[in-house]
Amino acid sequence: MEDSKKKIIRMTTIPGSMRGLLQNQLKFMSENGYEVIALSSDDECFDSMLHEQGDIRGIRVNMERHTSPLRDMKALIRIYKIFRKEKPFIVHTHTPKAGLLGMLAGKLARVPHRLHTTAGLPLLVYSGLYRKVLNAMERLTNACATQVFPNSFNMMKTMKELHLCNPKKMQVIGNGSSNGIDTEHFSVKKTVEDTGKDRDTWRRELGLKDDDFAFVFVGRVVKDKGINELVDCMRRLVPHHLDCKLVMVGGYEPKLDPIAPENVAFFKNDKSAIFMDWQKDVRPFMMAADALVFPSYREGFPNVVMQAGAMGLPSIVTDINGCNEIIEDGKNGRLIPAQNEDALFEMMEWFLNNSNDVNQMASNARNMIVSRYNRQAIWQEILKVYNSLN
Repeated sequence: MEDSKKKIIRMTTIPGSMRGLLQNQLKFMSENGYEVIALSSDDECFDSMLHEQGDIRGIRVNMERHTSPLRDMKALIRIYKIFRKEKPFIVHTHTPKAGLLGMLAGKLARVPHRLHTTAGLPLLVYSGLYRKVLNAMERLTNACATQVFPNSFNMMKTMKELHLCNPKKMQVIGNGSSNGIDTEHFSVKKTVEDTGKDRDTWRRELGLKDDDFAFVFVGRVVKDKGINELVDCMRRLVPHHLDCKLVMVGGYEPKLDPIAPENVAFFKNDKSAIFMDWQKDVRPFMMAADALVFPSYREGFPNVVMQAGAMGLPSIVTDINGCNEIIEDGKNGRLIPAQNEDALFEMMEWFLNNSNDVNQMASNARNMIVSRYNRQAIWQEILKVYNSLN
């Protein structure tokens, strides 16, 4: 009977995060013996997210991604009342604000199992008073949780070094990642089947010539993804490498973490840049490209790097949490220091000048993802955790 199922509330700050970070995972848990409820802020993709997750029940509570004490308190009270009414067996949160509010409300409402997945630490790129505030928020989140899942081994190491969580509470699921990767969906073969277009066709539609080397970036077009450095590198590269192109797949976030205005203009005006904005299906752009470039300042366990690898792309990524576990330097990509424009420039130029090495990394890329981060294996590991609770 439906009433006999244990109830899980899964939380993210915005439904777009639930759609992106947990694609089909809630549906899987619902099909494996749990009543699953999605709790997130209200926006235009909330209903479609619920439908994609198997038409599960959803509850809307508006949460601010930035610090907003009055609105945060209002959201906390609302979430507490929801927990008292729903009496979930498990609350499992993702993203910083949902984690803070969900774990604190869960503790106050005496939810027996309060699980939080840490997929990134914004505090790593700040200093001073704001860093101290973020440290305190992270520690409060983890103190209220009964279990914490850093989504990479380096993330867990960092959290231990910064004393952000009791080490006894922490566990990495599988080899890392919040959701793994659908390696069947992210494949050249499936992309051709779904779109009816091969790599050459997509390249022509993007305006790429046969001898162009196309880097692709997929993600939010914001400062802490390294976009300012990436654009400056393109300005330095293109005069000497006319075949160098940059395909940008992602939307601007001008309020939260804007890039320099002259770099917005670059994407609009420079012939070496192909700006595609946010796309529901990123596979065609990865298939058309020659390498992923992902100079992010901080990550948890980035889906984009796994997706690109599954599509057979070698990657240039920063030597940060998550990225440096997915990419083994010299095998399926290269690592560079974060926030280092010269290192990024030198590595992009190395990719342009060393086709044999790049092709070898490309040939390794897919198998290295399939063997370590298959989505079904990650889901089974999370299900084991849920089933072990009593």
